[in-house]
Amino acid sequence: MTSLILGPLLRYVDGSSATVWVETSRPCTAEVLCSDGAKGTARTFQVEGHHYALVPVSGLTPGAEPEYEVLLDSESVWPLPDSPFPPSVIRVPGPDDALRVAFGSCRWAAPPADGGHDPAGPDALDTLATELAAGGERPDILLLLGDQVYADETSEETRRRLAARRDLDEPPGAQVANYEEYTGLYRESWLDPEVRWLLSTVPSCMIFDDHDVIDDWNTSASWLTDMRATPWWRERLLSGLTSYWVYQHIGNLSPDDLAADPLYAAVTSAADGTDALRAYAAEAEADSASTRWSYRRDLGRVRVVIVDSRAARVLAEGERAMLDPEEERWVREQVLQDRGACDHLLIGTSLPWLMPHLVHDAEAWDAALCRGERGARWARFGERLRRGADLEHWAAFPASFTALADLIAEAGSGPEAPATISVLSGDVHHAYVAEPAWRSATVDSRVVQLTCSPVHNSVPRSMRFGFRFGWSGTARALGRLLARHGRCAELPLTWRRTGGPWFGNQLMTLTLRGRSARLRLDQARAAAEGGQARLETVTERELS
Repeated sequence: MTSLILGPLLRYVDGSSATVWVETSRPCTAEVLCSDGAKGTARTFQVEGHHYALVPVSGLTPGAEPEYEVLLDSESVWPLPDSPFPPSVIRVPGPDDALRVAFGSCRWAAPPADGGHDPAGPDALDTLATELAAGGERPDILLLLGDQVYADETSEETRRRLAARRDLDEPPGAQVANYEEYTGLYRESWLDPEVRWLLSTVPSCMIFDDHDVIDDWNTSASWLTDMRATPWWRERLLSGLTSYWVYQHIGNLSPDDLAADPLYAAVTSAADGTDALRAYAAEAEADSASTRWSYRRDLGRVRVVIVDSRAARVLAEGERAMLDPEEERWVREQVLQDRGACDHLLIGTSLPWLMPHLVHDAEAWDAALCRGERGARWARFGERLRRGADLEHWAAFPASFTALADLIAEAGSGPEAPATISVLSGDVHHAYVAEPAWRSATVDSRVVQLTCSPVHNSVPRSMRFGFRFGWSGTARALGRLLARHGRCAELPLTWRRTGGPWFGNQLMTLTLRGRSARLRLDQARAAAEGGQARLETVTERELS
């Protein structure tokens, strides 16, 4: 009998269709059958000896919430026997329903080594799943904004598994080296019982960040040169991109997008799609402009544009950009297209756009040093600082920072402007709200930077102090000195922190109805001994 290795993951959902992702033990036909008659079927495809299917489900009804089961070669494999969780459902919001969008990033999935105390605290996704299973408010979509797996920071169990395969004294040591080892990371993360059920019943969108490949991925041109000189980097990157395509990316796309995608057709129609997929990853490694990982979803009158802020970078010092020209053009088109059809615009980027002022100014100053604004010696210092202090957010790409500011101002101006424009980010292991004000433009939309991280990870005391201090008046004065030394151009906007910083394992939720928007931040709190962790609301506010 064919068994279900991983999944099901409920991925794309719109008014009448959905996709459900599964990994199976061998080639088979996967089916999804809903209690109201909606259904879908797909034959598995093979990559690196593993078998997967993305099942398109059609015939769904807006406002309905049918239960579903998964069959492999006509044998039911989901729900699991004796599952403690409610049946998985495919909920399709009705046209007049509020839309609840939950988001976060940075989930280190490994359980405590001793099976007891978790030094990182309770997992926010685990806690959300427990509360939903008990009847709590269900998000309509979950945006996971990076670091879904940690290829460079592995658990004790993963290290034992790697040691059984190869010598960990040889590079890359206890980090993952190839596709097979990546599959172990996804199993460690998605076989967590609570998270497995949660992802089976709440649709999800995903985008990578650095740890999905390696810390500070694509920091600079010299960083990339150094990495390419190592004997293990190419296989690591190709495996990272290939596994990302299989486990995360294809589920982001609509059935229509998949039907028009030549790579998806090539991989799913071949006896073995490995060669086609590795060739695509190799092309992406050689030329970022050859591929696109960004995507758009329209959820009724809510537009979600998820931006790749890792693999699309231009790294040459004289041309540094967060997005290559074609990617920037595409993002601009998605944001501005048919603005009158959009009440709320959500721009998802794993890296925050607006950061504490000292952090922003330090990154802009460092970028100026690295491009030679103060001479060769300062440039060498700037590169060492950039790598050592992780100075590679939007502020480290000044032209791109300003281009995004200009795009948001344009999208948010005029009678067709959405009520809110929210930039959703993670990465920095804390949460905050920041709001910009343009110096010369009149922006009609309420614009907010909403940063929420981590879902489950540690937050060093030094980071807590640094980010609190970064918003202070003293820090702003220091930042202005750095900007002056780097001869940094004046920015077209200013911004202020209006919430946070908050530290802990957490999720933000936007509730959107018509042109109103409400924000809530929930943190996972440990329970008394013998009890269950709970989500506690830290802040709640109206955005429009």
